[in-house]
Amino acid sequence: MRSILKSLGSTESEINYDQKRNFLEELLSDFDKRLNRVLLIPPDFTRYHSNAGEITQILYNLLKKTCQTTILPALGTHSPLTKNEIAMMFGDIPKKNFTVHNWRRDVVKIGTIPSDFVKEISEDKLDYSITVELNKQIINGIYDLIISIGQVVPHEVAGMANGNKNIFVGIGGSDMINKSHFLSACVGIERIMGRMENPVRELFNYAESNFLKELPLIYILTVLSSNRSGNMALRGLFTGNNNRSFIEAAKLSQKINVKFIRNPLDKVIVYLSSNEFKSTWLGNKAIYRTRMAIKDNGELIILAPGVKQFGEDKMIDHLIRKYGYCSSSEIISEVLKNGDLQQNLSAAAHLIHGSSENRFTITYCPSDIAKREIEGVNYRYADLNDMMKIYNPHKLVDGYNQLPDGEEIFFISNPAIGLWTVKEKFKEL
Repeated sequence: MRSILKSLGSTESEINYDQKRNFLEELLSDFDKRLNRVLLIPPDFTRYHSNAGEITQILYNLLKKTCQTTILPALGTHSPLTKNEIAMMFGDIPKKNFTVHNWRRDVVKIGTIPSDFVKEISEDKLDYSITVELNKQIINGIYDLIISIGQVVPHEVAGMANGNKNIFVGIGGSDMINKSHFLSACVGIERIMGRMENPVRELFNYAESNFLKELPLIYILTVLSSNRSGNMALRGLFTGNNNRSFIEAAKLSQKINVKFIRNPLDKVIVYLSSNEFKSTWLGNKAIYRTRMAIKDNGELIILAPGVKQFGEDKMIDHLIRKYGYCSSSEIISEVLKNGDLQQNLSAAAHLIHGSSENRFTITYCPSDIAKREIEGVNYRYADLNDMMKIYNPHKLVDGYNQLPDGEEIFFISNPAIGLWTVKEKFKEL
Protein backbone atom coordinates (compact mmCIF):
# COMPACT_ATOMS: atom_id res chain seq x y z
CA MET A 1 0.00 0.00 0.00
CA ARG A 2 1.39 3.41 -0.93
CA SER A 3 2.01 5.94 1.83
CA ILE A 4 -1.04 7.88 3.05
CA LEU A 5 -1.10 10.99 5.23
CA LYS A 6 -4.04 13.36 5.51
CA SER A 7 -4.94 15.82 8.23
CA LEU A 8 -7.58 18.40 9.06
CA GLY A 9 -7.92 20.85 11.93
CA SER A 10 -6.03 22.92 14.48
CA THR A 11 -6.20 23.95 18.14
CA GLU A 12 -9.18 26.24 17.41
CA SER A 13 -11.03 24.10 14.84
CA GLU A 14 -14.50 22.65 15.34
CA ILE A 15 -14.79 20.08 12.58
CA ASN A 16 -18.43 19.51 11.63
CA TYR A 17 -20.23 16.49 10.22
CA ASP A 18 -19.96 17.52 6.57
CA GLN A 19 -16.23 18.15 6.89
CA LYS A 20 -15.79 14.73 8.47
CA ARG A 21 -17.79 13.01 5.76
CA ASN A 22 -15.89 14.76 2.97
CA PHE A 23 -12.57 13.89 4.61
CA LEU A 24 -13.51 10.20 4.87
CA GLU A 25 -15.00 10.07 1.38
CA GLU A 26 -11.76 11.45 -0.08
CA LEU A 27 -9.79 8.91 1.94
CA LEU A 28 -11.76 5.96 0.55
CA SER A 29 -11.57 7.33 -2.99
CA ASP A 30 -7.77 7.13 -2.83
CA PHE A 31 -7.86 3.34 -2.97
CA ASP A 32 -7.50 2.09 -6.53
CA LYS A 33 -8.40 -1.46 -5.56
CA ARG A 34 -12.09 -2.29 -5.28
CA LEU A 35 -12.99 -2.82 -1.63
CA ASN A 36 -15.04 -5.96 -1.10
CA ARG A 37 -14.46 -6.61 2.60
CA VAL A 38 -13.45 -3.99 5.17
CA LEU A 39 -12.73 -4.39 8.89
CA LEU A 40 -13.33 -1.35 11.13
CA ILE A 41 -11.67 -1.31 14.58
CA PRO A 42 -13.18 1.51 16.68
CA PRO A 43 -12.77 1.85 20.45
CA ASP A 44 -15.36 0.48 22.86
CA PHE A 45 -17.96 2.40 24.84
CA THR A 46 -15.38 3.59 27.39
CA ARG A 47 -14.24 5.95 24.60
CA TYR A 48 -17.75 7.13 23.79
CA HIS A 49 -16.60 10.76 23.56
CA SER A 50 -13.84 9.97 21.04
CA ASN A 51 -16.10 10.75 18.05
CA ALA A 52 -15.08 7.33 16.73
CA GLY A 53 -18.69 6.15 16.86
CA GLU A 54 -19.86 8.75 14.34
CA ILE A 55 -16.79 8.20 12.16
CA THR A 56 -17.55 4.47 12.13
CA GLN A 57 -21.14 5.24 11.09
CA ILE A 58 -19.98 7.47 8.24
CA LEU A 59 -17.53 4.85 6.99
CA TYR A 60 -20.16 2.12 7.20
CA ASN A 61 -22.66 4.16 5.19
CA LEU A 62 -20.04 5.05 2.57
CA LEU A 63 -19.05 1.41 2.20
CA LYS A 64 -22.28 -0.55 2.65
CA LYS A 65 -23.45 -0.42 -0.98
CA THR A 66 -20.29 -1.93 -2.41
CA CYS A 67 -18.66 -4.09 0.26
CA GLN A 68 -19.17 -6.15 3.39
CA THR A 69 -18.15 -4.29 6.55
CA THR A 70 -17.31 -5.93 9.88
CA ILE A 71 -16.87 -3.94 13.10
CA LEU A 72 -14.52 -5.27 15.77
CA PRO A 73 -14.47 -2.92 18.80
CA ALA A 74 -11.03 -2.71 20.44
CA LEU A 75 -12.08 -4.03 23.84
CA GLY A 76 -8.71 -4.90 25.32
CA THR A 77 -9.69 -6.27 28.74
CA HIS A 78 -12.98 -4.34 28.88
CA SER A 79 -16.49 -5.79 28.89
CA PRO A 80 -18.28 -6.28 25.53
CA LEU A 81 -20.67 -3.52 24.48
CA THR A 82 -24.31 -4.02 25.33
CA LYS A 83 -27.03 -3.59 22.69
CA ASN A 84 -27.90 -0.20 24.17
CA GLU A 85 -24.26 0.91 24.11
CA ILE A 86 -23.90 -0.16 20.48
CA ALA A 87 -27.00 1.85 19.59
CA MET A 88 -25.80 4.92 21.52
CA MET A 89 -22.32 4.91 20.05
CA PHE A 90 -22.82 3.51 16.55
CA GLY A 91 -26.37 4.49 15.67
CA ASP A 92 -28.27 2.32 13.22
CA ILE A 93 -25.42 0.05 12.08
CA PRO A 94 -26.95 -3.46 12.18
CA LYS A 95 -25.90 -5.47 15.23
CA LYS A 96 -25.02 -8.42 12.98
CA ASN A 97 -22.06 -6.43 11.66
CA PHE A 98 -20.41 -6.39 15.11
CA THR A 99 -18.10 -9.05 16.48
CA VAL A 100 -16.57 -9.35 19.97
CA HIS A 101 -12.86 -9.58 20.79
CA ASN A 102 -11.81 -11.93 23.60
CA TRP A 103 -8.25 -11.13 24.67
CA ARG A 104 -7.71 -14.58 26.17
CA ARG A 105 -9.17 -16.84 23.47
CA ASP A 106 -9.57 -15.10 20.09
CA VAL A 107 -5.91 -14.44 19.31
CA VAL A 108 -3.10 -16.02 17.30
CA LYS A 109 0.64 -15.45 17.60
CA ILE A 110 2.30 -13.28 14.96
CA GLY A 111 5.75 -12.83 16.49
CA THR A 112 7.96 -12.38 19.56
CA ILE A 113 9.67 -9.26 20.90
CA PRO A 114 13.05 -10.41 22.27
CA SER A 115 13.95 -9.98 25.91
CA ASP A 116 17.10 -7.96 25.16
CA PHE A 117 14.97 -5.27 23.51
CA VAL A 118 12.60 -5.15 26.51
CA LYS A 119 15.56 -5.02 28.86
CA GLU A 120 17.03 -2.09 26.94
CA ILE A 121 13.89 0.06 26.81
CA SER A 122 13.03 -0.70 30.45
CA GLU A 123 16.49 0.46 31.57
CA ASP A 124 17.25 -3.04 32.90
CA LYS A 125 14.12 -3.12 35.06
CA LEU A 126 12.58 -6.01 33.11
CA ASP A 127 14.02 -9.01 31.30
CA TYR A 128 11.34 -10.94 29.47
CA SER A 129 10.30 -11.60 25.90
CA ILE A 130 6.79 -10.72 24.76
CA THR A 131 4.56 -12.88 22.59
CA VAL A 132 2.70 -10.67 20.11
CA GLU A 133 -0.82 -11.91 19.44
CA LEU A 134 -3.71 -10.35 17.55
CA ASN A 135 -7.35 -11.18 17.00
CA LYS A 136 -7.45 -13.90 14.36
CA GLN A 137 -9.75 -11.82 12.14
CA ILE A 138 -7.16 -9.16 11.44
CA ILE A 139 -4.59 -11.59 10.06
CA ASN A 140 -6.78 -14.10 8.23
CA GLY A 141 -6.22 -12.28 4.94
CA ILE A 142 -9.87 -11.83 3.98
CA TYR A 143 -9.96 -8.02 4.28
CA ASP A 144 -9.01 -5.60 1.54
CA LEU A 145 -8.70 -2.80 4.08
CA ILE A 146 -8.44 -2.59 7.89
CA ILE A 147 -9.20 0.78 9.49
CA SER A 148 -8.25 1.44 13.12
CA ILE A 149 -10.21 4.38 14.57
CA GLY A 150 -9.66 6.21 17.84
CA GLN A 151 -8.81 9.25 19.90
CA VAL A 152 -5.30 10.47 20.72
CA VAL A 153 -5.26 11.75 24.30
CA PRO A 154 -2.84 11.43 27.25
CA HIS A 155 -2.77 7.84 28.51
CA GLU A 156 -1.26 6.15 31.56
CA VAL A 157 0.16 3.11 29.73
CA ALA A 158 1.05 4.32 26.23
CA GLY A 159 1.77 7.97 27.03
CA MET A 160 -0.64 9.05 24.32
CA ALA A 161 -3.54 6.76 23.50
CA ASN A 162 -4.28 5.15 20.18
CA GLY A 163 -2.29 4.62 17.01
CA ASN A 164 -0.86 1.11 17.12
CA LYS A 165 -1.92 0.71 20.77
CA ASN A 166 -5.45 0.24 19.43
CA ILE A 167 -4.14 -2.87 17.65
CA PHE A 168 -1.68 -4.44 20.08
CA VAL A 169 -3.77 -3.82 23.20
CA GLY A 170 -7.27 -3.18 21.85
CA ILE A 171 -7.41 -6.43 19.85
CA GLY A 172 -4.26 -8.00 21.27
CA GLY A 173 -3.54 -10.96 23.49
CA SER A 174 -2.77 -11.38 27.16
CA ASP A 175 1.04 -11.41 26.99
CA MET A 176 1.32 -8.03 25.28
CA ILE A 177 -1.44 -6.50 27.41
CA ASN A 178 0.08 -7.75 30.65
CA LYS A 179 3.71 -6.97 29.90
CA SER A 180 3.21 -3.59 28.22
CA HIS A 181 1.15 -2.41 31.19
CA PHE A 182 3.76 -3.64 33.64
CA LEU A 183 6.52 -1.96 31.64
CA SER A 184 4.64 1.33 32.01
CA ALA A 185 4.24 0.86 35.76
CA CYS A 186 7.89 -0.03 36.30
CA VAL A 187 9.17 2.92 34.26
CA GLY A 188 6.81 5.22 36.17
CA ILE A 189 3.60 6.95 35.19
CA GLU A 190 5.15 10.42 35.53
CA ARG A 191 7.64 9.52 32.80
CA ILE A 192 4.96 8.09 30.52
CA MET A 193 1.80 10.21 30.73
CA GLY A 194 1.32 12.68 27.90
CA ARG A 195 4.54 11.78 26.10
CA MET A 196 4.48 10.43 22.55
CA GLU A 197 7.98 8.97 22.88
CA ASN A 198 8.37 6.48 25.73
CA PRO A 199 9.34 2.82 26.28
CA VAL A 200 5.81 1.45 25.79
CA ARG A 201 5.40 3.24 22.47
CA GLU A 202 8.81 1.90 21.43
CA LEU A 203 7.44 -1.57 22.19
CA PHE A 204 4.38 -1.06 19.97
CA ASN A 205 6.45 0.52 17.19
CA TYR A 206 8.82 -2.46 17.23
CA ALA A 207 5.90 -4.87 16.90
CA GLU A 208 4.32 -2.85 14.08
CA SER A 209 7.48 -2.50 12.03
CA ASN A 210 8.38 -6.17 12.41
CA PHE A 211 5.02 -7.95 12.30
CA LEU A 212 2.39 -5.79 10.56
CA LYS A 213 4.09 -4.82 7.30
CA GLU A 214 1.84 -6.93 5.11
CA LEU A 215 -1.48 -5.84 6.60
CA PRO A 216 -3.65 -3.36 4.61
CA LEU A 217 -3.93 -1.24 7.77
CA ILE A 218 -4.62 2.50 8.07
CA TYR A 219 -5.37 4.70 11.07
CA ILE A 220 -8.00 7.37 11.57
CA LEU A 221 -7.19 9.46 14.64
CA THR A 222 -9.24 12.13 16.39
CA VAL A 223 -8.22 14.90 18.79
CA LEU A 224 -10.92 16.56 20.90
CA SER A 225 -11.32 19.09 23.67
CA SER A 226 -14.13 21.05 25.30
CA ASN A 227 -15.36 24.18 23.55
CA ARG A 228 -16.58 27.37 25.21
CA SER A 229 -20.04 25.84 25.68
CA GLY A 230 -18.58 22.90 27.56
CA ASN A 231 -19.29 20.43 24.75
CA MET A 232 -16.70 18.17 23.16
CA ALA A 233 -15.39 19.60 19.89
CA LEU A 234 -13.46 17.69 17.23
CA ARG A 235 -10.26 19.71 16.79
CA GLY A 236 -8.24 17.40 14.59
CA LEU A 237 -8.69 14.49 12.21
CA PHE A 238 -5.66 12.54 10.99
CA THR A 239 -5.22 9.48 8.83
CA GLY A 240 -2.28 7.48 7.56
CA ASN A 241 -0.72 4.04 7.27
CA ASN A 242 2.42 4.75 9.26
CA ASN A 243 3.52 6.40 12.49
CA ARG A 244 3.54 9.94 11.05
CA SER A 245 -0.23 10.35 11.46
CA PHE A 246 0.01 9.39 15.12
CA ILE A 247 2.85 11.83 15.75
CA GLU A 248 0.92 14.71 14.16
CA ALA A 249 -2.21 13.86 16.17
CA ALA A 250 -0.18 13.53 19.38
CA LYS A 251 1.41 16.95 18.87
CA LEU A 252 -2.03 18.56 18.62
CA SER A 253 -3.34 16.60 21.60
CA GLN A 254 -0.40 17.72 23.73
CA LYS A 255 -1.27 21.33 22.93
CA ILE A 256 -4.94 21.07 23.91
CA ASN A 257 -5.26 18.09 26.28
CA VAL A 258 -2.34 18.69 28.64
CA LYS A 259 -3.67 21.18 31.19
CA PHE A 260 -1.05 23.12 33.11
CA ILE A 261 -1.95 24.47 36.53
CA ARG A 262 -0.27 27.24 38.50
CA ASN A 263 0.68 25.38 41.65
CA PRO A 264 0.18 21.85 43.04
CA LEU A 265 -3.42 21.39 44.17
CA ASP A 266 -4.61 20.86 47.75
CA LYS A 267 -7.99 19.27 46.96
CA VAL A 268 -9.26 17.85 43.67
CA ILE A 269 -12.83 16.67 43.04
CA VAL A 270 -13.35 14.39 40.03
CA TYR A 271 -16.75 13.37 38.70
CA LEU A 272 -17.17 10.08 36.84
CA SER A 273 -20.18 9.91 34.53
CA SER A 274 -22.34 6.88 35.32
CA ASN A 275 -22.70 6.13 31.58
CA GLU A 276 -18.97 5.84 31.04
CA PHE A 277 -17.38 4.68 34.30
CA LYS A 278 -18.68 1.49 35.92
CA SER A 279 -15.50 0.15 37.56
CA THR A 280 -12.37 1.40 39.27
CA TRP A 281 -10.47 -0.25 36.39
CA LEU A 282 -11.87 2.57 34.25
CA GLY A 283 -12.66 5.15 36.93
CA ASN A 284 -9.08 5.36 38.11
CA LYS A 285 -8.46 7.75 35.26
CA ALA A 286 -9.41 10.17 38.03
CA ILE A 287 -6.11 9.23 39.67
CA TYR A 288 -3.86 8.77 36.63
CA ARG A 289 -4.78 12.09 35.07
CA THR A 290 -4.45 14.19 38.26
CA ARG A 291 -1.60 12.69 40.28
CA MET A 292 0.96 14.99 38.61
CA ALA A 293 -1.08 18.00 39.76
CA ILE A 294 -1.83 17.09 43.40
CA LYS A 295 0.55 18.28 46.08
CA ASP A 296 2.07 16.02 48.72
CA ASN A 297 -0.47 15.49 51.54
CA GLY A 298 -3.21 16.72 49.23
CA GLU A 299 -6.62 15.10 48.72
CA LEU A 300 -8.45 13.53 45.80
CA ILE A 301 -12.20 12.86 46.08
CA ILE A 302 -13.82 10.75 43.34
CA LEU A 303 -17.59 11.05 42.85
CA ALA A 304 -18.48 7.75 41.17
CA PRO A 305 -22.25 7.19 40.83
CA GLY A 306 -21.84 4.47 38.19
CA VAL A 307 -18.98 2.51 39.76
CA LYS A 308 -20.24 -0.89 40.93
CA GLN A 309 -17.13 -3.10 40.72
CA PHE A 310 -13.35 -3.04 40.68
CA GLY A 311 -12.20 -4.99 37.62
CA GLU A 312 -14.17 -5.64 34.44
CA ASP A 313 -12.48 -9.03 34.11
CA LYS A 314 -13.34 -11.53 36.89
CA MET A 315 -9.74 -12.52 37.55
CA ILE A 316 -8.57 -8.90 37.64
CA ASP A 317 -11.44 -7.98 39.96
CA HIS A 318 -10.34 -10.79 42.28
CA LEU A 319 -6.71 -9.61 42.25
CA ILE A 320 -7.66 -6.00 43.00
CA ARG A 321 -9.66 -7.20 46.02
CA LYS A 322 -6.85 -9.52 47.14
CA TYR A 323 -3.90 -7.11 46.97
CA GLY A 324 -5.43 -3.63 46.94
CA TYR A 325 -3.96 -0.44 45.50
CA CYS A 326 -0.42 -0.06 46.88
CA SER A 327 2.84 1.69 46.09
CA SER A 328 5.01 0.47 43.24
CA SER A 329 7.62 -1.03 45.61
CA GLU A 330 4.94 -2.98 47.49
CA ILE A 331 3.27 -4.36 44.34
CA ILE A 332 6.58 -5.26 42.67
CA SER A 333 7.48 -7.16 45.84
CA GLU A 334 4.16 -9.04 45.66
CA VAL A 335 4.75 -9.84 41.98
CA LEU A 336 8.07 -11.49 42.81
CA LYS A 337 6.35 -13.73 45.40
CA ASN A 338 2.96 -14.53 43.84
CA GLY A 339 2.18 -16.52 40.71
CA ASP A 340 -1.31 -15.06 40.27
CA LEU A 341 0.15 -11.58 39.79
CA GLN A 342 2.95 -12.93 37.59
CA GLN A 343 0.28 -14.37 35.29
CA ASN A 344 -1.71 -11.10 35.32
CA LEU A 345 0.84 -8.30 35.12
CA SER A 346 -1.73 -5.83 33.75
CA ALA A 347 -3.54 -6.17 37.07
CA ALA A 348 -0.30 -5.55 38.95
CA ALA A 349 0.33 -2.47 36.81
CA HIS A 350 -3.20 -1.22 37.47
CA LEU A 351 -2.66 -1.53 41.22
CA ILE A 352 0.48 0.61 40.93
CA HIS A 353 -1.17 3.16 38.65
CA GLY A 354 -4.13 3.43 41.02
CA SER A 355 -1.96 4.32 44.00
CA SER A 356 -0.88 7.77 45.08
CA GLU A 357 2.51 6.31 46.08
CA ASN A 358 1.53 7.44 49.60
CA ARG A 359 1.72 11.10 48.52
CA PHE A 360 -1.94 12.10 48.87
CA THR A 361 -5.22 10.59 50.04
CA ILE A 362 -7.79 9.06 47.69
CA THR A 363 -11.45 8.97 48.71
CA TYR A 364 -13.87 6.95 46.57
CA CYS A 365 -17.60 7.67 46.63
CA PRO A 366 -19.26 4.84 44.63
CA SER A 367 -22.94 3.99 44.29
CA ASP A 368 -22.92 0.25 44.92
CA ILE A 369 -19.65 -0.79 46.54
CA ALA A 370 -19.67 -1.13 50.32
CA LYS A 371 -17.41 0.87 52.61
CA ARG A 372 -15.55 -2.26 53.77
CA GLU A 373 -14.79 -3.18 50.15
CA ILE A 374 -13.44 0.26 49.26
CA GLU A 375 -11.31 0.36 52.41
CA GLY A 376 -10.24 -3.24 51.67
CA VAL A 377 -8.43 -2.04 48.52
CA ASN A 378 -6.73 0.78 50.48
CA TYR A 379 -8.91 3.73 49.51
CA ARG A 380 -10.87 5.95 51.84
CA TYR A 381 -14.65 5.79 51.60
CA ALA A 382 -17.29 8.51 51.76
CA ASP A 383 -21.04 8.37 51.14
CA LEU A 384 -21.86 9.46 47.61
CA ASN A 385 -25.04 11.38 48.48
CA ASP A 386 -23.34 13.26 51.30
CA MET A 387 -20.41 14.26 49.12
CA MET A 388 -22.62 15.24 46.17
CA LYS A 389 -24.39 17.71 48.47
CA ILE A 390 -21.07 19.33 49.36
CA TYR A 391 -19.51 19.07 45.90
CA ASN A 392 -22.42 19.22 43.48
CA PRO A 393 -20.97 18.35 40.06
CA HIS A 394 -23.88 20.08 38.33
CA LYS A 395 -23.05 23.40 39.97
CA LEU A 396 -19.27 23.29 39.94
CA VAL A 397 -17.27 24.53 36.96
CA ASP A 398 -14.18 22.85 35.58
CA GLY A 399 -11.13 24.29 37.26
CA TYR A 400 -10.93 26.36 40.42
CA ASN A 401 -14.05 26.80 42.56
CA GLN A 402 -14.57 28.60 45.85
CA LEU A 403 -17.25 27.03 48.03
CA PRO A 404 -19.61 29.04 50.28
CA ASP A 405 -17.48 28.18 53.33
CA GLY A 406 -14.43 29.67 51.61
CA GLU A 407 -12.75 26.39 50.72
CA GLU A 408 -11.04 26.34 47.32
CA ILE A 409 -11.22 23.14 45.30
CA PHE A 410 -10.28 22.11 41.78
CA PHE A 411 -13.04 20.33 39.86
CA ILE A 412 -12.77 18.00 36.85
CA SER A 413 -16.00 16.86 35.19
CA ASN A 414 -14.39 14.23 32.92
CA PRO A 415 -10.87 12.94 33.61
CA ALA A 416 -10.80 11.04 30.31
CA ILE A 417 -10.29 14.16 28.20
CA GLY A 418 -7.00 15.43 29.55
CA LEU A 419 -3.97 15.38 31.80
CA TRP A 420 -3.56 17.90 34.60
CA THR A 421 -0.02 18.69 35.71
CA VAL A 422 2.31 21.37 36.95
CA LYS A 423 4.71 22.73 34.35
CA GLU A 424 7.80 21.49 36.20
CA LYS A 425 6.85 17.90 35.38
CA PHE A 426 6.54 18.70 31.68
CA LYS A 427 9.54 20.85 30.94
CA GLU A 428 9.83 19.45 27.40
CA LEU A 429 6.42 20.82 26.33
